[in-house]
Amino acid sequence: MSGFPLRRPRAAASPRRLRTAVPAVLAALSLTALAACSGGSSSDVPGGAKPAGEDVAKKADVAPDSAILPNSTMAKIKARGYLIVGGSQDAPLWSQLNPISGKTDGFDAEMGRLLAKYIIGKPEVKIVSSATETREALLQNGTVDVVFQTYTITPKRAEQVAFAGPYYSSGQAILVKKGAGGIKAPADLNGKTVIAGANTPAIAAIKQVAPDAKVVTFGSDPECVTALRQGRGDAYVQDQALLVADVKQNPDTTVVGEPFTADPYGIGLGHDDAAFKTFVNDWLRKIGQDGSWQAIWKQTLGTVVEGNPPTPPAIGGVPGS
Repeated sequence: MSGFPLRRPRAAASPRRLRTAVPAVLAALSLTALAACSGGSSSDVPGGAKPAGEDVAKKADVAPDSAILPNSTMAKIKARGYLIVGGSQDAPLWSQLNPISGKTDGFDAEMGRLLAKYIIGKPEVKIVSSATETREALLQNGTVDVVFQTYTITPKRAEQVAFAGPYYSSGQAILVKKGAGGIKAPADLNGKTVIAGANTPAIAAIKQVAPDAKVVTFGSDPECVTALRQGRGDAYVQDQALLVADVKQNPDTTVVGEPFTADPYGIGLGHDDAAFKTFVNDWLRKIGQDGSWQAIWKQTLGTVVEGNPPTPPAIGGVPGS
């Protein structure tokens, strides 16, 4: 991911880098090692509050015994009784700590629970905080089983770790004020004033899909969102992963359509574990076909992105996957 810092709620404000850097987690909330992880399971939520997709995980299928190969990573995870995930706790709608339930909610968080259910038979997950600088090391030294963290697949990264997926395709998307109308697709940006971050990939993307658009730039994501809300532009183009967080903080805005550039997110795995990669890819195909993937999209990203769930990306369809 790349672009502006991803803002957290004001009560816990902290910068977040995108594409080239995954969120740095608040020390008070982060799990810097397994020993610091939340002791409760994903299904053990105090006070009756539940993660958005927990019911999806509870109803999801479990892998057949024949798929859990002896002495495999899957067998070790099942024997341990929980899946260890490298991830974030401050990425709204992707993987964010819920201060009420004490659990982590969001699309990536729910994907982890679904995979845990498939392997173990219950959605038991432990999260270890990871960052751009540590993800590869955590996988290489076996501290985590997988990484779910808007982890863009690239051939260079694939030299150090393996990627299952892609499981989600992000990219440049369009933010508008709610009720504005008139912009539903990239071509609709023609003739409009479109806001973009200075020196971001959005500028070239806009020129590619809407050469007649007037592009105005601002220096930060908050400035861009403010400009849109003030009517200084008709739309704001930025990576969808950032825009969904903007909507969470600015409910008078909405994301329209699907991303119109490609930024494929993969599940990070250990580099030389072909059996586990095949297993996870087979699971991704399954949840894309049985509707589980679409269900957690609706309960997380779909709460701020207009329209029906997108089609899950083709497994192995990008370099490095």
